[in-house]
Amino acid sequence: MITIQRIENPDEKTKITLEIMNALPDWFSPPEDIVKKSQIHRAYPFIAAFDGEKAVGFVALKVHNAYTADMYNLGILQEYHRKGIGHRLVAACEEYCREHQHKFLTVKTLDESADYAPYDATRAFYKKEGFYPLEVFTTFWNEENPCLFLIKVIDP
Repeated sequence: MITIQRIENPDEKTKITLEIMNALPDWFSPPEDIVKKSQIHRAYPFIAAFDGEKAVGFVALKVHNAYTADMYNLGILQEYHRKGIGHRLVAACEEYCREHQHKFLTVKTLDESADYAPYDATRAFYKKEGFYPLEVFTTFWNEENPCLFLIKVIDP
């Protein structure tokens, strides 16, 4: 049975981040970036999905201002894709936004112009979840990895 939990303990946030991001090399790399993000996540609101005691997914939220929270990183173990876990994590983010009166939930992902197959399903997932593309930033990460910036309006 999959459960969704908010995680407060910084060490647990780091552990979950490292386990899941290192298991998803098609989406997260290089290793030093994963370690850096595992430290950044310690200070962010963090929600995880568990199959029993095993962490199988997470989302770290970066709060930009009183109006906007960003899904800074979201990862789900590949064997758990297409089981509704991503939807439940996004719903938990929406609930967090409502509790804190944020009006917008944003996310950044690789734009389709990069032509990298693993992200085709990622973009389709965000579209299905009600996110709309706002802009592509060609140098946000680097020119080989154009950043697609998406937004979702949070209904009160």
